[in-house]
Amino acid sequence: MLDDFFTRALVAGIGVALTAGPLGCFVVWRRMAYFGDTMAHSALLGVALSLFFQINLLVAVFGVAVIVSLLLLALQRRQSLSADALLGILSHSALAIGLVLVAFMTWVRIDLIAFLFGDILAVTRTDIALIWGGGVLVLAALVWLWRPLIASTVSEDVAEAEGMKPAQTRLLFMLLMALVIAIAMKIVGIMLITALLIIPAATARRFSASPELMAVLASLIGALAVVGGLFGSLHYDTPSGPSIVVAALLLFILSLLPAAGKNTAEKAGNQGVR
Repeated sequence: MLDDFFTRALVAGIGVALTAGPLGCFVVWRRMAYFGDTMAHSALLGVALSLFFQINLLVAVFGVAVIVSLLLLALQRRQSLSADALLGILSHSALAIGLVLVAFMTWVRIDLIAFLFGDILAVTRTDIALIWGGGVLVLAALVWLWRPLIASTVSEDVAEAEGMKPAQTRLLFMLLMALVIAIAMKIVGIMLITALLIIPAATARRFSASPELMAVLASLIGALAVVGGLFGSLHYDTPSGPSIVVAALLLFILSLLPAAGKNTAEKAGNQGVR
């Protein structure tokens, strides 16, 4: 079955979507969309370092994302700049340094378009094993962290009072984000990873009465966007990564129609993390 490149793309894309959905919910709840962009942009610096030092791409991207996360936490503690200013500095600096390093490596031929916008049709069996294996680990860690993550999302002070260590929980969440971005980079590319995290979660929010339901729906909507985007790409001969994001956007627009989520948000009330 996996001999067909399109089937491999479907399996890989669905694996990424199922993993990104629940994480994307916390990105939406915690208003961390810009943080997702920062992590994604730092991936190009990871690519450049991988090529320069000839180390595994996944390890390099994950390592850079972890360093950026730790640097952000350290700078936030100094309270000299606002969080969005720090994110802006780290995001664009990492992206620019990555591009400059790539330009200096004249002995390396690199397809920047593939890294920026993904090349899901080129995934291999090894990539699929990595995506699903890493996805299972991320989801297992998320289940383990679910209660403290929810508590610290609602109120860090309450979570601290209950002994849930919100600072440690936030760091672990950032590490999970770094791992997912490293895995997903080949699928939708550096520039589109945040869209795959946020759009399905934002779509699911309209239909969810609880955090758990929203996480499940976000995964399913992301998987549907992958299937729709890939078939649309095949039919219209459009780039696969952007086509997946466009499909997710269309689902989000459909969810905004009056009949689509009528009274769902009102029924949810305070049952979920809004």
